[in-house]
Amino acid sequence: MSARRPYRSDVSDARWALIEPVFAAWRARRTGPGTAARAHDAREIVNAILYANRTGIPWEYLPHDFPPYKTIYDYYAKWEADGTTRQVHDLLRDETCQLHGRSVQPTAAVADAQSVKTSTNVSETSQGIDAGKKIKGRRRHVITDTLGLVLAVLVTAANVHDTTGGKLLLDDLAAARPSVSKVWADGGYQNSIFDHGARLGIDVEVVQRPRTKGFEPLSKRWVIERTLGRLMQHRRLTRDYEALPQRPQSMIHWAMANKMARELTGESTPTWRIETGIPLISA
Repeated sequence: MSARRPYRSDVSDARWALIEPVFAAWRARRTGPGTAARAHDAREIVNAILYANRTGIPWEYLPHDFPPYKTIYDYYAKWEADGTTRQVHDLLRDETCQLHGRSVQPTAAVADAQSVKTSTNVSETSQGIDAGKKIKGRRRHVITDTLGLVLAVLVTAANVHDTTGGKLLLDDLAAARPSVSKVWADGGYQNSIFDHGARLGIDVEVVQRPRTKGFEPLSKRWVIERTLGRLMQHRRLTRDYEALPQRPQSMIHWAMANKMARELTGESTPTWRIETGIPLISA
């Protein structure tokens, strides 16, 4: 670590110890001219990624006490492309499951989708209009386990129906987590996803909303609603700023990795609330 003043988003020594072996192995695999001379600390690169994820700041506006922003983005893109980010996420997910006494191979999962607006740098071909929510942007298709931990994620244009994205997610889920035999979903999914799931050996069940007025959490679906809410605590994810659709998927993995690492080390998640003890409005 450098001698700079720490930011609230920095990884602590305890959290870094959880994921440091992944980056040590990544550096050991790097061969070729010039690679031995690279002096940038992987921990500082991770700190910069988490800073951008949490604050929503553009890469080029990162504080100057981080490595150059182009270097940070280069690492961010490489780690997404070669699977390092996913490896970090899955490592922490398995350890979180063990912390809660759960198997790392789940048998049940929950599916949902979330539409978010995009920024002006996203091309028209990469976004669409969610007519139901009246949002122009992208849609995040997510499957979690029963703890709310992400098993699969796919980002598409917002006009891609939940069912279409859900089928693609089920394909990924069946390949990566063949132990899953049950998936709960909401009423937005069409009947064809049931047949698609059956062909993969997965029973897809729609959890019906109660007819009573007002909010009522659904026992088999509230975990994924909570996960989608936690993603929105990261300002980089409140709107989709990424030109390439695979980049927001990586941001989701970093957000979940941050959450899981804090849970594993017993560290609280910082909020954006004012903590001075002074009321915002005087009596």
